[in-house]
Amino acid sequence: MAQAAQNPVVQRKVIIPNKYGEKLVGILHETESPEIVIICHGYRSSKGDNIMVNLAVALENERISAFRFDFAGNGESEGSFEFGNYCKEADDLHAVVKHFSGANRIISAILGHSKGGNVVLLYASKYHDIDTVVNVSGRYDLTKGIEERFGKDFMQKIKEDGFFDIKDQKGGVNYRVTEESLMDRLRTNMHEACLQIPKECRVFTIHGSADEVIPVQDAFEFAKIIPNHKLHIIEGADHCYTSHQAELASVVLDFIKASLQENKDTTI
Repeated sequence: MAQAAQNPVVQRKVIIPNKYGEKLVGILHETESPEIVIICHGYRSSKGDNIMVNLAVALENERISAFRFDFAGNGESEGSFEFGNYCKEADDLHAVVKHFSGANRIISAILGHSKGGNVVLLYASKYHDIDTVVNVSGRYDLTKGIEERFGKDFMQKIKEDGFFDIKDQKGGVNYRVTEESLMDRLRTNMHEACLQIPKECRVFTIHGSADEVIPVQDAFEFAKIIPNHKLHIIEGADHCYTSHQAELASVVLDFIKASLQENKDTTI
């Protein structure tokens, strides 16, 4: 252990192609641990988000390697941003998991915040090769939250034009929401997906009691249907854990370290 503590943590950029040939760009916090935690960002976010960086640093301080990356169409990764895209992002995550598994790393957990929380749950429902999942403030009902973001007449605009543009304060187009991308989200059924998560997979849901984007009730809905589930509510925390970064990191670390120990105990 003393030797391991002397090895400095190296942060380096890693580029991984997804199944569509797009290059996914991420930052590896390399502690030389065999285990690695993969961290997934939320909607219109990136690997540079405070939550992503702070959790990766918290893990590296415990000598656990971490990898935070940009989904296709976000941050530095190739591809075009698209609204929806939940299953495609789960496929992006699968490319990352395969990359590190192929390098003989043990994927000790996948963690996602907000939309990333949905992605890691969808991943667990589809691939069945990860035994620890951390869902930080994911949304249970994906038919909700759209009107709040785009306005009450968004469906009318979509039906009339087949798309509508989200503009910045100067009137420039930030991104386009197409009918296809909207339907991708509306068709993504988290309830049905969570029923497909194997009972051997440990799922930990964390949510802030003062979340202003996704109601805390969503966390309780996940707790009702996921078979091997633990729930933790951080009192007073908003969606981005603005004043609760340290508490979030502490709760995540405790769960991941306990899971690592449980895995070691079962292999003895």
